[in-house]
Amino acid sequence: MDYDVIYIGSGNAAWQGGRFLRKAGLKILIIEESLYGGTCANRGCNSKALLDAPYEIKALGDNFEGVGKSGNFEVDWPSLMKFKRKRIANMAPFLDGKFKEYDLDVAHGKGVIVDEHTVKVGDETYTTDKIVICTGLKPVIPDIPGKEYLHDSTDYLDIDELPKHAIIIGAGFVGMEFASILAEAGLSADVIIRGDMALKYFHQPYVQRVIEILKEKNIRFHFNQTVKEVISNVEIDDPVTKVLNLKNALNSDEILRDPEAKIDNKAYENGFTVNCESGLSLTGDYVVAAIGRTANVEDIGLENVGLTYTKQGIKVNGHLQTDVANIYASGDVADTGIAKLVTVAIHHSKYLAKELLGEADEITYPVVPAVAYTIPRIATVGVPVYVADKSDDYEVHTIRYGNSYSLELKNDTTAEAKVIVDKDLQIVGAEIYAADAENVANMFAFIINKKITLEELDYMIYAFPSSSSVCLYKLHNIHYDL
Repeated sequence: MDYDVIYIGSGNAAWQGGRFLRKAGLKILIIEESLYGGTCANRGCNSKALLDAPYEIKALGDNFEGVGKSGNFEVDWPSLMKFKRKRIANMAPFLDGKFKEYDLDVAHGKGVIVDEHTVKVGDETYTTDKIVICTGLKPVIPDIPGKEYLHDSTDYLDIDELPKHAIIIGAGFVGMEFASILAEAGLSADVIIRGDMALKYFHQPYVQRVIEILKEKNIRFHFNQTVKEVISNVEIDDPVTKVLNLKNALNSDEILRDPEAKIDNKAYENGFTVNCESGLSLTGDYVVAAIGRTANVEDIGLENVGLTYTKQGIKVNGHLQTDVANIYASGDVADTGIAKLVTVAIHHSKYLAKELLGEADEITYPVVPAVAYTIPRIATVGVPVYVADKSDDYEVHTIRYGNSYSLELKNDTTAEAKVIVDKDLQIVGAEIYAADAENVANMFAFIINKKITLEELDYMIYAFPSSSSVCLYKLHNIHYDL
């Protein structure tokens, strides 16, 4: 065999564990057809975090409107994008250097499984004892007329200028986070949702609060709508249709609120019309498909070894093993029933290193915090409220720490958490709505995973002021009241 383990894909699902296998003496090959590091490093998490940060700061500054704020903080998107491109361009070379440091072999090209022990990259063929598929997910583009006019998250995160009026199809992580950026930028958008809720895995009262904020900032929501087609307005010859599309664009919330507002006719004439099955018709200058992601496994040779997959990925057992004994799947491409997050991919990769060294039982998972990076943020960790509300085994406590500690929270009066405890008053879950919900979620993840009791929390001393400390101080009320 040329290698002990071949990873197809170079993201966190691969190299995080591969380095430990190499340290243990195994010979490792990582295959990558695009940029080293995969989606998160080059086209996802890092780009989104960098582009979102100034708008987060702007929103925090707005908390001091009328109580100290002077002037406006404006984000210069072109210069921000230039900075983002420069920073992200360094990611793949940086990881290339790390792979060399870890003594991991790499092959650039598309990895195709030939048989259970053979992978081909271009004209080169490699043999191996184990294969780990780490190809992740790819954006779903609906198969509708005009799909060629749709942009995905990769396109949006590299756009030269923000659209004046975007049409966003979908209201999951991508759709809602993009809508928040547009709202803070003073632009407008229409969000089309196939079902009756946005961010369906999060606490819906908190989601609704975000929606109301977005509505106030010229983001319109259209629930229970199915997109039928996308039409380029440039290609419409009928002048009557063009007039109707422009009229539809003019009938927007920004015009209804401000009759003096101006619509850039040229932008709409050169834009797109999205028609829904209900008859709803929307016009904008940029259309984003944000309806989810699916397993990125086309043309990698799964059929050559009899493996099948669904949009959730390749089915694996408790050892991340596929139906072929020596082939594994790690990260987003693995159908485990666990949230598809980069943090989970890292967990998979580190576990799999131990598994392949014969040092692990079946994989287990700690509670996994998830965050929607809207403005403000929403987070969930552990047992959710909708589960707790249906069971006598749990109690839900509302912690309005922003209302009590707004001075310590940079004038954020709305920060709130729903904390779920079991019959022994052990914290088992939390839903958070706050400007820095991600940090509070991490605090609860630690509490839940380590089973820290309310009494132990009450004994500890915290750095003050801080969002975690004021939330914890309010949390003590559960202990005192009961």
